[in-house]
Amino acid sequence: MKTTSVLSNGTYSTLPEIYIRPESQRPHLSEVVDRQDVVPVIDLCCSDRNIIIHQIGEACRLYGFFQVINHGVPKEVIDEMLEVAHEFFRLPVEEKMKLYSDDPSKTMRLSTSFNVKKETVHNWRDYLRLHCYPLEKYAPEWPSNPSSFRKIVSRYCTEVRQLGYRLEEAISESLGLEKDCIKNALGEQGQHMAINFYPQCPEPELTYGLPAHTDPNALTILLQDLQVEGLQVLKDGKWLSVKPQPNAFVINIGDQLEALSNGKYKSVWHRAIVNSDKPRMSVASFLCPSESAIISAPQTLTEDGSPTIYRDFTYPEYYNKFWSRNLDQEHCLELFKKGN
Repeated sequence: MKTTSVLSNGTYSTLPEIYIRPESQRPHLSEVVDRQDVVPVIDLCCSDRNIIIHQIGEACRLYGFFQVINHGVPKEVIDEMLEVAHEFFRLPVEEKMKLYSDDPSKTMRLSTSFNVKKETVHNWRDYLRLHCYPLEKYAPEWPSNPSSFRKIVSRYCTEVRQLGYRLEEAISESLGLEKDCIKNALGEQGQHMAINFYPQCPEPELTYGLPAHTDPNALTILLQDLQVEGLQVLKDGKWLSVKPQPNAFVINIGDQLEALSNGKYKSVWHRAIVNSDKPRMSVASFLCPSESAIISAPQTLTEDGSPTIYRDFTYPEYYNKFWSRNLDQEHCLELFKKGN
């Protein structure tokens, strides 16, 4: 079976064999904790900044995930982003396939699953992957169909980047560091985007949109489809469903921030499940260290006698290791612990 078959926009009465997980690797959806309050929702409009910083610190320490509301990104920017994403994936297959590539080094590509060259079982996902910073360098190579795509996505990227900076400042302060410490450590940050489309799936119990993984970047800002749940995070050995909130973003700590925090904040395992009734869309924005930045925990975080957990490394070194593996292998950060 061709790895690009999910792009056909077709319907399936049964799941093709290449997508069926072994019994031990299936999502076991009946065991998922489904409560409204499992992942913190933080109001960034709170008048007391100290409260925001405390809440973000607790969320990073206990969950590695939180949602933000009243975040400053205009509602029309969010709505237009979701609409143009849907427009793109409604394009004829022939039009989309002009952009298809399974080469992860390309700065703009449409692809499917995660790493089709290395996987033995594929994931029920199509995605459009874009590099987003600097915009003047990358936006000209983005899709020109829909015609509004570049303008809408450029504005969205700009707004989300500014939100990311504000969150990094709060995360830095929550660690007891100067507010610019993390931003400075990450250098001139790269920015990527994955527009994920999870088609309607005939047998969601047998497969994943994305299996359990951590994010290799510094910070992820996720826009969820309000109509269809799909994101789940692992806490205390149980999978928790992250309920979409209106005009909210889901924020999660990536591997680089876990290393910079000397393990105080966790890059948590999460996964995307699929739905038998409806397709699901999500837009993930990733802030990444510059290629020249050295990822090294600030000395302040070890002054209490805590040992330095991770050796110094660069993001290209880390990213190459991450892409050379399957998505759901052991936490890639383990390979960068001192002594390994």
